[in-house]
Amino acid sequence: ALVIFIGATCPYLVLKVRRDHLIPDTLMQISRRPDDLKKPLKVHFVGEEGVDEGGVQKEFFQLLIRQIFDPAYCMFSYDEDTRLFWFKPSPLDLDTEFELVGIVIGLAIYNGHILEFRFPMVTYKKLMGLPTDLSDLAEVAPAVHRSFKQLLEYEGDVEENFGLHFQVSYEVLGEVCAVDLVANGANVPVTNANRAEYVEHHTRFILESSIDRQFASFNRGFNRLCGGSVLQLFRPEELEQLVCGSPVLDFEALERHTQYDDGYHKETQAICYFWRVVHSLSEEHKKKLLFFATGSDRVPIKGLGNLPFVISRNGPHCDRLPTAHTCFNHLLLPEYNSEDFMRNRIMTAINNAEGFGLM
Repeated sequence: ALVIFIGATCPYLVLKVRRDHLIPDTLMQISRRPDDLKKPLKVHFVGEEGVDEGGVQKEFFQLLIRQIFDPAYCMFSYDEDTRLFWFKPSPLDLDTEFELVGIVIGLAIYNGHILEFRFPMVTYKKLMGLPTDLSDLAEVAPAVHRSFKQLLEYEGDVEENFGLHFQVSYEVLGEVCAVDLVANGANVPVTNANRAEYVEHHTRFILESSIDRQFASFNRGFNRLCGGSVLQLFRPEELEQLVCGSPVLDFEALERHTQYDDGYHKETQAICYFWRVVHSLSEEHKKKLLFFATGSDRVPIKGLGNLPFVISRNGPHCDRLPTAHTCFNHLLLPEYNSEDFMRNRIMTAINNAEGFGLM
């Protein structure tokens, strides 16, 4: 079916990708069609029947982001405490890959998709050309930020008790590298008099100079779709929500605004079972349910109350699992005859949700 979209006058950016070659296939096709990036996106997984009316795109972005941010690619570090990704200093030539990350984020914004990862807020400040400072380090490197605060507030002899110099050491691909923060920095001790200068230089190294090449490529890719004066209309927090959605999972709001079809209404016993099960789920399982029904576990910028969501009756009580048309946020739910059976079917479905086929 996608053949009709391909040609000199194609109105879409069509990406035909293999699941097991997702990054190279995406890179190759984007590089071949740089002038098509602002066309509506259509994705086709080679060998699969899914017709992209939105749902296939959601899975494409989800799988691509998961691979790009995999530690094996050595592009980003991940902080288990903050659950944030940050650019990893590296001598490897990954300019094309970092540009792809920027393009992918731009494509997601352009096509109205929410992505399931988080950068520190300083990433969005940098994309907007805003200056960085010590406060931005709190998310990127919390332990380093705390140590710098302690250093600045220390009332004793800094040189004697800290033993620091204007040099920073960090690990790259298993090897420790040392970089002077000022000329001959290894021989310049940090004192009470110059500690603020040391913190400023070290902070700039972490947020700027150590990742200059990586961020420049990322920024270039992002600006191919989302650059220009319109970017200045946003605050960094608003730009983050465009990319990652709202952090609030308000399923009460979703219940209030859900529409019903094919014989269901909000007082139907099966629907009452459904919402009792949903509200009893953990946050993790609520996210899985959201992913199962919509193709994304992220919340639109205006919250779940603004998500068009429909539940249709899919036959009488049976063993069949719930299914979903993710491109339409449409859940197909058999009329299960007990709350326990509803819970069993929902949990089985949401824990085994990936891959698109025609229903």
